[in-house]
Amino acid sequence: MTRKARAAECGPSWGGCHSFLDTSVLLASLDPDEPHHVACDNLLAQGGHGVHLHAFAECFSILTGGRMGRRIQADLAARLIEESIAPLVQPLATSAADMVALLASCHERGARGGAVYDLLHLAAARRAGAQVFYTLNLSDFNALARPGDPKVQSP
Repeated sequence: MTRKARAAECGPSWGGCHSFLDTSVLLASLDPDEPHHVACDNLLAQGGHGVHLHAFAECFSILTGGRMGRRIQADLAARLIEESIAPLVQPLATSAADMVALLASCHERGARGGAVYDLLHLAAARRAGAQVFYTLNLSDFNALARPGDPKVQSP
């Protein structure tokens, strides 16, 4: 099965993704020096996982911005995302109406500031019907998770 075929397993709509990946998993899959690299790379290589579309922008920001000891050129970061991540995942976007509803739920979920980006990932996974949400930031996502959300776990 090709990489594109594995990504298509999730389907073009919001339904059908068994699992979703956080940006932390995508980044660890790219970095052989990351302690969780092997687990994250193997998980990503399975294909068919959903991601919220903004995960691509988060990866690009972290890869090019110097956070976490990384700083690569923008063209290389874009190529890494295009070749090593995009073929293996099904990116899903949030509509304006869903975004407004999500922002309205931030108070109830305790999401402030940058936590809204984590909540976007989790809400997209829930909407897609994912059973599992993989992240290396368990405490951040467990703090936001509510009944009906996918199970938050590490790869």
